[in-house]
Amino acid sequence: MSEIVSIHSFRGGTGKSNATANLAATVAKAGYRVGIVDTDIQSPGIHVLFGFDENKMKNALNDYLWGRCQIQDAAYDVSSILGENRKINSKIYLIPSSIRMGEITRILREGYDVNMLIDGFEDLIQALKLDYLFIDTHPGLNEETLLSITISDVLLIILRPDRQDFQGTAVTVDVARKLQVPKLLLMVNKAHESLDFKALEQDIAQTYQATVAGILPLSEEMIQLASGDVFCVRFPSHPLSLEIKKVAQQIMT
Repeated sequence: MSEIVSIHSFRGGTGKSNATANLAATVAKAGYRVGIVDTDIQSPGIHVLFGFDENKMKNALNDYLWGRCQIQDAAYDVSSILGENRKINSKIYLIPSSIRMGEITRILREGYDVNMLIDGFEDLIQALKLDYLFIDTHPGLNEETLLSITISDVLLIILRPDRQDFQGTAVTVDVARKLQVPKLLLMVNKAHESLDFKALEQDIAQTYQATVAGILPLSEEMIQLASGDVFCVRFPSHPLSLEIKKVAQQIMT
């Protein structure tokens, strides 16, 4: 059985797309067929981490939503990013959103049929025989995000150790519980090394009554990489990559 994993944050700037790319790559390296859909249509960007050339983007998620193609026609095999040490069954497919200004403004102006998006997820899973489908959601809560959460087997909420993030996360956790998401996980990102990680984990777990899957340290190497690659593939032994692997294992169990 395939699983849908939504990666979400209440506010922007949490590193959600970077986390999605790294978690998806880690799961794929474990020997699974993985898909990533960039549903942050208003501000797409996860394709950059995979070195994807926008000029080669014949079809995007937008084209499916406007009825121009099947959703699998907007899927690109980016498995080469995993390197030579990946397992034989390891596959990773990316379904990017268009970065063309006309496409973005049309979405903002006209919206789209979110039920068509949900149907597309199921079609994609079947067409590509996916084990996991990762959804990089738009920050905040809107109709598309709520439907993505509703159909998810796993919801990973990302937050920073920031009071505004704490407040917004409380809203998202409450919504997820009302929607009866089977597995709810929290992940703290960009935690400064001066913090007591163990105390922070206990505090967040108690505050939200939810599992803290991991706390990712603020990394100078991640900043320097500047979304130029998938971090855990470039630096597999880095403490940040090891923490991402720990979170990925909880997604897979």
